[in-house]
Amino acid sequence: MSQALEANQALSGIRVLDMTHVQSGPSATQLLAWLGADVIKLENVTGDITRKQLRDLPDVDSLYFTMLNCNKRSITLNTKSERGKELLTELIRRSDVLVENFGPGAVDRMGFSWERIQEINPRLVYASIKGFGDGPYTKFKAYEVVAQAMGGSMSTTGFEDGPPLATGAQIGDSGTGVHCVAGILAALYQRTHTGRGQRVNVAMQHAVLNLCRVKLRDQQRLTHGPLAEYPNEDFGDEVPRSGNASGGGQPGWAVKCAPGGPNDYVYVIVQPVGWEPITRLIGRPELADDPEWASPEARLPKLAKMFQLIEEWSSTLPKWEVLEQLNAHNIPCGPILSTKEIVEDASLAANEMIVEVDHPERGAFTTVGSPLKLSDSPVRVERSPLLGEHNEEVYVGELGLGDEEVRLLKTNGVI
Repeated sequence: MSQALEANQALSGIRVLDMTHVQSGPSATQLLAWLGADVIKLENVTGDITRKQLRDLPDVDSLYFTMLNCNKRSITLNTKSERGKELLTELIRRSDVLVENFGPGAVDRMGFSWERIQEINPRLVYASIKGFGDGPYTKFKAYEVVAQAMGGSMSTTGFEDGPPLATGAQIGDSGTGVHCVAGILAALYQRTHTGRGQRVNVAMQHAVLNLCRVKLRDQQRLTHGPLAEYPNEDFGDEVPRSGNASGGGQPGWAVKCAPGGPNDYVYVIVQPVGWEPITRLIGRPELADDPEWASPEARLPKLAKMFQLIEEWSSTLPKWEVLEQLNAHNIPCGPILSTKEIVEDASLAANEMIVEVDHPERGAFTTVGSPLKLSDSPVRVERSPLLGEHNEEVYVGELGLGDEEVRLLKTNGVI
C-alpha cells in the first residue's frame, strides 16, 4: 500500500502484533489492517495452518489463508526458543496492540503473562479471542459451529420438524472477530485518556449470543403466551425453530419463484401498508377489504396461508421480475442470492465488496473487500503476505539485527 494512502487512514501509526491463526483472529486483524494499522502477522516457522488447508491449487497459499490475511506483513518466529522469546519481547515493546487466539493459557506458558506484558509495554492493548468465558466450558475446544451450537443460534435455526441447523454466516469466527475489533478500538481510545493499555477478552460463545439476542427476547415473551409472529402451531417452554419467519414486528417468508431452482426465491416482508398492493399483484384484490384478511391482527393466525397465496403468484415468475414488481410498490423484499450471483454482482464490485487481487504464486483471486466505509480512511485491498516475506524488513530494518545474525537465526530454526 502506498505511504500516501496509509497516512490518510484511521489507524495510521498503530502497530498490531498479530499472533492469531485460522479465522476468528485473522478476520479481526485484517479489519484493523484495512483501517490502516501496520499488522505484523507473527507465524511459527511452518506458518499458519490455513496456508495449507482446503487448497484448490497445489503448493500455494490456500484461499482460506489469502482471504483472511490481506494487507498484512508476515514474519516467522519460534517463540519456544530463548532468542525467539527475546525477539518477541522486543516486538511487544514496539507494538500498540497484540492479538492472539491460542488455547487458554498458551501465551502465559510462553512466559508472557498479562503482568509480564504490562512490564514490557504498559501501553499495549492485549486482545484475546477464546471459545468461552471462565467456567465449566473454558477448556472446551471451540470451532465455528460449536460456538453456534452453544450461543443460541443452532437451536433457533431450521424448520420446526427438522434438526437444529448451522448458518453459513461465520458468526462464531468472523462474528467474534468484529466484536474483538470493537473492543480493541475502544481500548485504544481509552488509552488516549489514561496512557495505559488493557486486556480485551472476547469469547466466541458470547459473540454468538450477542447476535442472538432477539431469541432471548422471545424466550422471555414466551412466558406470557405463544409468539403470534411465529408460524408455529405449538409452543413449549423454549423458542422454537421457525423456518424463514422473521419473528419480528412484520411477518416475512421466502417465496418460491420460477423456474424453481435451489435459489429461485424472494424474501418478502408484509407490512400493513403493503397488503393492499400485494393483493392486487397476486390477483386477489378482494382480500384487501375482507375483514378476515384486512388487518395485521387478522392475518397473524394465517401466516402460512398468506405466504402460500403470495407464492402461487411468485412461483410463475423469475425472481428478478418478482423483485421488480414488489419494489414498484415499496414492498420490502430481496432475492436469495447464490454465491455465484454474489461473485458476479456488478454493484458489489462497484462498491469494492467483491475485489480481485493479484498474488505472486497463485495468480489473481477474488476476495471480500472491507465492509467498513470511512470517508476519510480509504481502503485498497492488498494481497496476503508469503510466509516470512517481511523477515528482513522487520528484523533487520526495524529491530536492527545484523544480516549475519538473521542468517544464523534461519539456520537454527528461530525464524
